[in-house]
Amino acid sequence: MSQNHYHVLGVSMTASAHEIKVAYKRLAVQYHPDKHGGNTRYEELFKAVAAAYHILGDPGRRAQYDYQLQAAARRAEAQLRQQQFRQQSQHVYGVPMPPPAPLRTRPPAGSRERHYRTIPRQRPKFTRRDLRFILLLIGGIILFVVAVRVTMYHVTAVSNYERGLEAYRRHQWSAAHSFFSEALHFKPDYTNALRRRAEIEQLAYQNPKAAVVDYRAALRHTTDARAQAGLLTRLGQSFRALHQSDSARAVLRQAVHLDSTQARAWLLLGEGQLFKQLRYAQANASFTAGLRHTRGAPTAVAARLLLYRGLARYKLGDLRAARADYWQALILAPHSGQTYFLLGRVAQKEGDTTEACEFFRRAVLMGYQYAAEQRRQTCP
Repeated sequence: MSQNHYHVLGVSMTASAHEIKVAYKRLAVQYHPDKHGGNTRYEELFKAVAAAYHILGDPGRRAQYDYQLQAAARRAEAQLRQQQFRQQSQHVYGVPMPPPAPLRTRPPAGSRERHYRTIPRQRPKFTRRDLRFILLLIGGIILFVVAVRVTMYHVTAVSNYERGLEAYRRHQWSAAHSFFSEALHFKPDYTNALRRRAEIEQLAYQNPKAAVVDYRAALRHTTDARAQAGLLTRLGQSFRALHQSDSARAVLRQAVHLDSTQARAWLLLGEGQLFKQLRYAQANASFTAGLRHTRGAPTAVAARLLLYRGLARYKLGDLRAARADYWQALILAPHSGQTYFLLGRVAQKEGDTTEACEFFRRAVLMGYQYAAEQRRQTCP
């Protein structure tokens, strides 16, 4: 193998500049021709050392020289690979290539291994980890299916409720009832649908028994006190229609206990005290409590509260207060023949027959037929 400059100086290719310089000085002293009497062999060695240091002592020339060494090494490698994979028929310098040595990765197979043998089938082992994975997978699938089902049912119920509400506003009771029932099929605890369907049963179909069922179901799923009071008021109306006075009185008391601003509940409670129980003082107190909360109530509710409070005061003998309530009721409902009739009764009680007859006449003109018989008996 030919020596390169590193071999001449006796240093490695990774030697530092200082190491190269030290090696050069040492070899220059060792091979100097003057020390060997002009021996040509040492003269050649001295020249080789000087040439090597000339190349390796300069960083630029050394870098170029290293690149040339690496390129030469790669070319030698490539030539060696070509010779190793040359076909046997090829000749190198006229001499056939020797056959490649066999590749041995293990000792040669014995006689027992020189045929196919069936590999025994191994039974799969089912571990607890596999069981947990399967259970988690099944649980995830079930939860996904349930979530999709609940979501679809909720969307369908809301859609049917909105359609029913539109029909409810148009007074299309049959269509609204069908839509609300369909919504409750998908979501049985849909409070708004239960309440609206109960109102249709109570007010449009005159079926208070079915309305009671829906109102009670809505109450079971309502937590807001004001909403509960409204449902209890409607439930009290349905009980009254079924002639269940005790049940009506109980739920109406519960309604005003939850929300004392329920004017309609006070009205219904006072009506039972006035007409069923004949407790005029309690009825007067209930009507008065209801009148304190008529700001957001319909005008008809306020008018009836005034009318019935006037009647309770009439029964208590306070004719002046009764007359004042009747006149305020007339302001809210000026075409009420019943109010004119009750004003006639107050005038009759006070002994003013002329005024009583005038009120009875106006009541008859307003279509209140009970005033006609009283007018025939009282007026000449």
